[in-house]
Amino acid sequence: MKRYWQRFQESTLAKNAAWLFMGQGLSFVLQAGYFIVLARLLGSTEYGIYAAATAFVSIVSQYSSLGSGLVFLQHVSPDHSKFPAYWGNILISTLGLGSALVLAVHLTGHWMVGAASASILVLVAIGDCVWQQLTSCSGQVFQTFEKMKITATLNMTVNLLRLLIAIGMLLALHHATSRQWAWAALTVSTMAALFAFTAVSVNFGAPKFSLGLFAKRAGDGFIYSVSASTTTIYNDIDKVLLGHFGMMAANGVYTMAYRVVNICTMPMVSIYSAAFPKFFRLGTEGMRSTVPYARRLLKRTSVLGVLAALGMFLTAPLIPHLVGKSFAQSVSALRWLCLIPFFRSFHLSAGDAIAGAGHQKFRLISQFIAAAFNFSINLYLIPRYSWLGAAWASLMTDGSLGAMNWLVAWRLLVREKNKFAPAPGSASGGRTAV
Repeated sequence: MKRYWQRFQESTLAKNAAWLFMGQGLSFVLQAGYFIVLARLLGSTEYGIYAAATAFVSIVSQYSSLGSGLVFLQHVSPDHSKFPAYWGNILISTLGLGSALVLAVHLTGHWMVGAASASILVLVAIGDCVWQQLTSCSGQVFQTFEKMKITATLNMTVNLLRLLIAIGMLLALHHATSRQWAWAALTVSTMAALFAFTAVSVNFGAPKFSLGLFAKRAGDGFIYSVSASTTTIYNDIDKVLLGHFGMMAANGVYTMAYRVVNICTMPMVSIYSAAFPKFFRLGTEGMRSTVPYARRLLKRTSVLGVLAALGMFLTAPLIPHLVGKSFAQSVSALRWLCLIPFFRSFHLSAGDAIAGAGHQKFRLISQFIAAAFNFSINLYLIPRYSWLGAAWASLMTDGSLGAMNWLVAWRLLVREKNKFAPAPGSASGGRTAV
């Protein structure tokens, strides 16, 4: 035990992952409490209305920061002196583009979701496109400097505020509409963003604004945004379509189960979040360094995925007892979805290896294929099978994405090895004349 403790203390990854895991663990408890209280506060139908709006906004909100958080991580991880300019780049992207996207959502959102969900789109968009993105990018700033303790604290603070406000509304109102909760969620997002901005400024200093840098890095950031957007599409387009087809109660049932899946994926995500800066550092040597590292992580996270699946399958019957009888069908939904964390361990490990080695465009291609497949198959399955069709589509999408990412990683690794292999007849690879 002493030897393992010494190895833990000497490992930056282990300590960072531990901080994130503890933060995610507390967030797990807080989110679980938050979802229980929110489900009781709204009921399955109002919960479904809110879920459709948040799912649609989450797809477009990825463009409000234009990937500036990941651009920051990529360029500041090797050189911390670049912080002021890239922190300014985050603020320009998030506040400027975020505000423009709020207007775009207001003008076009009613075509995507039902009338009930469209009525709260602006409130949800301000919270997600502007404030939530600023909070997320602030967390990536601390992630870049490997201060995972503060990253975990930011995540935990948001969940704590949501839980406290939800409890207060449940005690005062007993039942609330999706619009009332949208106002409350916007308040939480605003408070969290102000706290995050203050934390970054106090720890690292003031930003420097450069429109030239913004223009220079816009292309790279756009690729990251498209990548994040495609991820959100294959995770959330099913909830948008359930709302579009007017299946609000089914959307509430399905979204509740999916939220449980996301919570149970937290331990795995904490490991990959802690490891992401190292992927970029190893990526300077190419896939031959990132792939072995991804394999080592996969051995751990795949086990977590299996344990999460077993835990969700066995404990699924507790859902209606915790959140109300209107969510009874969430038991079956969760059992269908329980394998998703296991599949995610595969596509996250390979995807981070690809991105870390500078091949983000290949990861983007596989994610785009997964998003297009998910959207197409949901258009067929949801009108016929409701939430069950959405669950089938999610399983097929996550499983196929894991296979695609590892196939891409293997092909890139082989290409890299062939490129650097000694040519026949060279001094290092063949006979030389005497």
